[in-house]
Amino acid sequence: MIPRLRVVVPLLAAALAIATLPGISRVAAAPEDVLASHIDAGTSPAVDFFQYANGAWLQGHPIPASESIWGIGNVIQDETYERLRSISAEAAKSKAAAGTETQKIGDFWATAIDSPLAERRGLEPVQAELSRIDAAHDLDALINVAFSQLPLETGALFNLFVSQDDKHSDVNAVQLVQDGLGLPDRDYYFNTDESSVRARAEYPKHVQSLLALAGTAAPGAGDSVMAFETELARASRQLADLRDPEKNYNKMATGEITSRYTPSIDWPRHLADLGLKNVDSVIVGQPEFLAGLEAQLKRTPLPVLKDYLKFHLISGYAEFMNHALADEDFRFYHHVLSGQQEPRARWKRALDAEEDAIGMVLGKLYVKQYFTEAAKKRYSDLVETIRDAYRARIQRLDWMSEATREKALAKLARVGKKVGYPDKWKDYSALTIGRSSWAENMMSAARWHFQDRLSRWGKPVDRAEWHMTPQTYNAYYSTSNNEIVLPAAIFLIPGLKDEDADDALVYGYAAAGTIGHEITHGFDDDGRQFDADGNLKNWWTDEDVTRFQQRAQRMVDQFDAFQPLPGMHINGKASLGENIADLGGLLLGLDAFKQTKQYREGKKIAGLTPMQRYFLGYALGWMSDIRKENLARRLMSDVHAPAKWRVNGPCANVPEFYQAFGVKPGDPMWRADSVRVSIW
Repeated sequence: MIPRLRVVVPLLAAALAIATLPGISRVAAAPEDVLASHIDAGTSPAVDFFQYANGAWLQGHPIPASESIWGIGNVIQDETYERLRSISAEAAKSKAAAGTETQKIGDFWATAIDSPLAERRGLEPVQAELSRIDAAHDLDALINVAFSQLPLETGALFNLFVSQDDKHSDVNAVQLVQDGLGLPDRDYYFNTDESSVRARAEYPKHVQSLLALAGTAAPGAGDSVMAFETELARASRQLADLRDPEKNYNKMATGEITSRYTPSIDWPRHLADLGLKNVDSVIVGQPEFLAGLEAQLKRTPLPVLKDYLKFHLISGYAEFMNHALADEDFRFYHHVLSGQQEPRARWKRALDAEEDAIGMVLGKLYVKQYFTEAAKKRYSDLVETIRDAYRARIQRLDWMSEATREKALAKLARVGKKVGYPDKWKDYSALTIGRSSWAENMMSAARWHFQDRLSRWGKPVDRAEWHMTPQTYNAYYSTSNNEIVLPAAIFLIPGLKDEDADDALVYGYAAAGTIGHEITHGFDDDGRQFDADGNLKNWWTDEDVTRFQQRAQRMVDQFDAFQPLPGMHINGKASLGENIADLGGLLLGLDAFKQTKQYREGKKIAGLTPMQRYFLGYALGWMSDIRKENLARRLMSDVHAPAKWRVNGPCANVPEFYQAFGVKPGDPMWRADSVRVSIW
């Protein structure tokens, strides 16, 4: 059973808070009600609905020193941690046969929590790779080394992988995209805000320190690496531009990439060395980045390029090696960039790493114990309820032509659903996990995952595969598969068993915030460009595209105006897809909720009407606080708006929200009809 959350609002205060709202009687909130107990008595929902809905909980649960963000996801994650810790510890104590899933889980766990072992091994796990970099005598040799280290996924130079071809979703294609930066986003290298300036000042020091701890730091190495990456950043596309699927689809012959963009890199030879033989074409995301990379490879001294590769190698595995390396990694990436005050407990970091390495193996054991068939059926049925609501909305749209409407309905009917966990589990038998060192297990897992992706080339697309583990508090929509994937953990509500949650809460929290949100992604500014089969293809009339873009621009303008930090606004264009999905989900969940018995009866729970509980349920899904450093980081590098604006932004466009909470013209939450967003 999920532990009850501590009630953070005195009973009298909660009663006074909700008694001031229209239609709410002066009845004290029951302490066990998860929604009423979170209400902030001192904030009007017409002023700041996010603070009103979640403020009492946030005040009673400040961000721990070991975290840079804290909220509902962390509460759920903490419970999940305890469950996975128990599974892992039991596996470590067992005497499972070599190669079994239990052996892999147990050995990974035992090694990751063994701090003395990490100290004894020191830099040994990466020493052979560092020596290979040192041995490179010219640029061609160094590029050979860079390709050989691609399976370690250190993020150096570029990113190469195999995945579905956007325009031929039944085909797996080799893809090449920009990468190679040690800071979270290219704008960190140029912006003048306080966070960016501080990051640019600290990053060269971090590079120098990490290389020094590895005993391989040349004087000025940090500044040289920073200069090299700054030029790579200059050639990189900005966050908003990376969301344009047409501009990021540039299919070309492998030989053309070499002759036209990177003469220093013999792509056909290197691809063949990776096992990708006879590759005739590659989908290049950002050709101009490759041209910029080529220029930097030619003009940068070989020792600097070596320092760059060494840094990315060490940085990729620093957390899993000795304390000195792990502490420096924490200092920059977690303290400087995210404001975290102290490292998380080692066992939690071990579970995070285990999730990355063999999360699906863990998930297989997790769902056997913690996700019932009844829950799976409830949310599978709820997907169909939301689909019905979306169908009705599309049918009554007044701005869409019949030609586009027919195709939109066909795409909606084809949206697939994966709920809870895979029907077929992935085979990890070829992955070797041992008790040599935490870092070596992570390197082994990286190589396995890289090779697993490359092995898809030339094979049919496996549309049954999941790309998120069941214990993940998240969900996703796949444009290429035209499907939504809803892991088991996304439906958990802290302090409440699933069967005890009323429909208003569930429809706001799960139907709107997750299911409706993910389905709407199939029709946001990016997803709408893919057809029912998952192919990048224009299925809209030109007039409908124009009308959609005009309506979407209102959303861009709304979010561009939000300023979470002084001088730092939300990027309305970069976050457009998520903002469209938030509003779409909220409206779909609302339409579906209006069909329920709870809505029709209109009975109050804890003094709250069904409609009020619906919007509060939606706000519950974004209940979190964040340190300003992490907030600044996300504003520059994340396509999601911060949590507060994911609540206030969409709610301010919904008339029923105004009615439920008595919002009037002049209130901060009010939007005039002329600026409200109405798309789906």
